[in-house]
Amino acid sequence: MSTIEPRRESVHVALGERSYEILIGRGVSQEAGARARALGARAVAIVTDENVGALHAGPILASLEAAGLRTDLVTVSPGEGAKSWRVLEDVCEGLLAARIERRDLVLALGGGVVGDLAGFAAAIVRRGMRFVQVPTSLLAQVDSSVGGKTGINSPHGKNLIGTFYQPSLVLADTALLDTLPAREARAGYAEVVKYGLIDDPAFFAWCEENGAQVLAGGPAREHAVAVSCRAKAAIVARDEREEGDRALLNLGHTFAHALERLARYDAARLVHGEAVGIGLALAFRFSARLNLCPPDDAARVARHLESVGLPTRIAAIPGLAPDVDGLLDAMAQDKKVVAGALTFILARGIGASFIATGVAVEDVRAFLLDELGAPASA
Repeated sequence: MSTIEPRRESVHVALGERSYEILIGRGVSQEAGARARALGARAVAIVTDENVGALHAGPILASLEAAGLRTDLVTVSPGEGAKSWRVLEDVCEGLLAARIERRDLVLALGGGVVGDLAGFAAAIVRRGMRFVQVPTSLLAQVDSSVGGKTGINSPHGKNLIGTFYQPSLVLADTALLDTLPAREARAGYAEVVKYGLIDDPAFFAWCEENGAQVLAGGPAREHAVAVSCRAKAAIVARDEREEGDRALLNLGHTFAHALERLARYDAARLVHGEAVGIGLALAFRFSARLNLCPPDDAARVARHLESVGLPTRIAAIPGLAPDVDGLLDAMAQDKKVVAGALTFILARGIGASFIATGVAVEDVRAFLLDELGAPASA
């Protein structure tokens, strides 16, 4: 096993006047006050959920107040259900009630749900306010806090209402992951693996060797966060608004978002990272079925995901028995659909993913029929 020394890292997201830094390391969230003051804020409103707030809001508030900043706290219920019109309205009204001005800051303290929700609110309150991401889940640190995607869900599908709106700063404090439940850590790890599968086979091989250490915490986890953030920052800098190869970041997500919708965003059955794990395995098996990818690569992907406890089959989702038409209908609402034609991120091998447009519905249907008949552990 390779040895990684703990360290603090900074990743630059190069977007011209919208550029910002991602600071990665243990304890960086304790700099929230000094960083907010350096950004010129006089007040900061923290948006968080009940669970994260109870664990982590106190030290962040203390840091902000020690820097002489006026603070307020806007708290929402935990879970994917918070990404709704009703809760978005509550957050917006909370920010206005706190008298947070445009030069002040909204601070998103939480996982991907809070980051997406708070970022969307910041984008529309007072026609745009600055915000800082302090992600508290592995998934948010390596994916959703970076790149400026914000939004809420619709009954028609996940993340269909929102905007691209970049943060002013991301503080990826890996110490905050120490309180993460094991299931959530595994879910976040699916997004780490994704970066190796897109275009970095050496990183995937590193994950195979070090995945257990990433989940356990320590230097391997910090290394995984830094590599993931650098990979995403490079893609976002090239394609901020997903008009080209940023779509590669959706590897596995066409399947994943459809499964989440059919599970009614019920975290007891399926959380986003678990859906991504299944989606990654499906994307590689579908690629193999289309003779694009060696079957051994598809098997290798599933084997690694399963080795860390992630599901790789639709049948592994408790209480979900979708039919093919239901899955295809959910996929038809995917954001990558163009002129009604399905677009998938497929692979020619590990680290060789590509955007496949106009995928034949008949091919998808035949593949899903086989998958729905496969046992959960196959």
